[in-house]
Amino acid sequence: MPGARPAVSGPFRTDVQLALSLACGALLLVAWIGESWFGLTHLAAVVLYVLSGACGAWDLVRASVADIRAGRWRADIDLLMLLAAVGAAALGEWVEGTFLLFLFSLANAAEHYAMGRATGAIRALGDLTPPTARLVYPDGRDEVVPIAQVMRGALVLVRPAERIPVDGVVRSGRSAVDQAPITGESVPVDKAPGDQVFAGTVNGGGALQVETTGAAGERTLDRIIKLVADAQASKAHTEQLTASFERIFVPMVLVGAAVLIAVPPLLGVWPWATSIYRGMALLVAASPCALALGTPAAILSGIAQAARHGVLVKGGSQLEALGTVRALAVDKTGTLTIGRPDVTDVVPLDGTAADMLAVAAAVERQSQHPLAEAIVRRADAEAVPALDAGPLESVTARGVRSIVGGETVEIGSIRMWDDLAGGVPTIVQDAVAALQAQARSTMVVRHGRRWLGVFGVADTPRAAAPSALATLRRLGVKPIVMLTGDNERVGVAIGRQVGVDEVRAGLLPEDKARAIEQLRQQYGSIAMIGDGVNDAPALALASVGIAMGAAGTAAALEAADVALMGDDIAQVPFAIGLARQARRIIVQNLTIALAVIAVLIVATTTGTIGIGPAVVLHEGSTLVVIANALRLLGYRLVSGASLASAVPLGAART
Repeated sequence: MPGARPAVSGPFRTDVQLALSLACGALLLVAWIGESWFGLTHLAAVVLYVLSGACGAWDLVRASVADIRAGRWRADIDLLMLLAAVGAAALGEWVEGTFLLFLFSLANAAEHYAMGRATGAIRALGDLTPPTARLVYPDGRDEVVPIAQVMRGALVLVRPAERIPVDGVVRSGRSAVDQAPITGESVPVDKAPGDQVFAGTVNGGGALQVETTGAAGERTLDRIIKLVADAQASKAHTEQLTASFERIFVPMVLVGAAVLIAVPPLLGVWPWATSIYRGMALLVAASPCALALGTPAAILSGIAQAARHGVLVKGGSQLEALGTVRALAVDKTGTLTIGRPDVTDVVPLDGTAADMLAVAAAVERQSQHPLAEAIVRRADAEAVPALDAGPLESVTARGVRSIVGGETVEIGSIRMWDDLAGGVPTIVQDAVAALQAQARSTMVVRHGRRWLGVFGVADTPRAAAPSALATLRRLGVKPIVMLTGDNERVGVAIGRQVGVDEVRAGLLPEDKARAIEQLRQQYGSIAMIGDGVNDAPALALASVGIAMGAAGTAAALEAADVALMGDDIAQVPFAIGLARQARRIIVQNLTIALAVIAVLIVATTTGTIGIGPAVVLHEGSTLVVIANALRLLGYRLVSGASLASAVPLGAART
């Protein structure tokens, strides 16, 4: 029956099933029309009916024989269908029996098509990676080789408009790369030396030399395909319950049909022909094809649609759990924020902001400290003129010192001048205090005797965070609680900017885990969003763990229930909305299946309808739940209160 066994993969098998189903229907139609209107003899018609039934039952019998040989055969829905068809033929109801096999085989082919379409959405990712790569050798030569020969550490040349064949880091060149197949980002992302790129993405107009960090089998795309395959093999809670129900229900139907066939004639209620006919009709009516198919088809479609838009869901149970989320805990650094310090304030005190940036950048270019890199990025962004600086001297825990234009430059915290005669001027102290009140880290710049000014530095919120959290709240996910190891002042400042409901600061990893446990007891189902490493205990305790930055972190892919491949919190509303829609479709499918079964059992056992109408209604419900599940492949998070047309939700990487 559709759904009783895993769908056979591959378009060839699906094509064979469809061809046999159509042959079954064609032979049935020829036999029926020929006998009814063109004088075809009954014997000739029976021969055509038998051939038609053989085509319709071919896949059913083949699979049953394979199960018997493997020692895993059991009474299942396939057996119900086969017995019903044979029974109808034995009663002379050749049209009804053959019609049952035709619709059954057609539904089977439709099921495999549906499953193939869902899994094909993932397998198609594998076709995105080119089979070859252009290796660059130390002597400058380049050569096209099979991708299997590219090892970690190799240098690969990617020409304009080519697909990138490996995961790696850009070593030279600049270009915009379309990462939509991997991360779901809707616009190309600019790449420069030091930036990461992924196999399967499309290079823009510039040539790139990429140092390989993930060869064939180790690439992010390879991990996605493997993990989605594992997700397809896992069963959702509802699917497990349905399978358990089927194992009990099918034997009960067989016993019930046997009783219906034998008892009424022995009691003189019905003649044997009527009793056998109704018993065969009961086998058709009570076969839970649609019931068994409704959940796995919806789960697989949901997982496929999520992966196509940069959200990796690890399995059916995780998708169901995501659809029940009512509260959310969020890590701050790297989740709500970019995860690196940036210059947020430039406060010149003597001279212009450009002069202050030029002097500071000249010194800080020699340092690898994150705060130094923040100043250099700001200077580059504003294209300030480059100045020469002398050797860098580090002042432990205070700052750095160098020489620019013949005068000493000192950059650091205000403690840098604790021993300065006369102390730090009041104007500088006031500027530092004002920035610290806004939860900024401060860096004072002094050039010779001039106090050039103060930089305010902070880890800035992701641009998409406020709108994403607002959309989640409109979806009914609240409260949204920030869990951070940072101090309370910084946590509250970021929380106010992004719009969380509560901030819990100064937390160690075990404190975050305790907070998750408390929130789970208070609100029931809760999701935790973190980086997949430092937040591992909290992610494990949450109803659903969602990892950020999974595109570059193999550990995050393994640890989380859900991974955001685009490192974009704006994908979370899409994921939760999709999971909720999947749950709604599962409920719809189960309701349709159970209602049809209940109605058909009553109608067939009372003789209200015969095998023919029962076949149409039964197999029709199977096709309905398949079509209903496939709607998830077109899911879009669109509502008047939410982000408009949010597929994909991801914006450009900040």
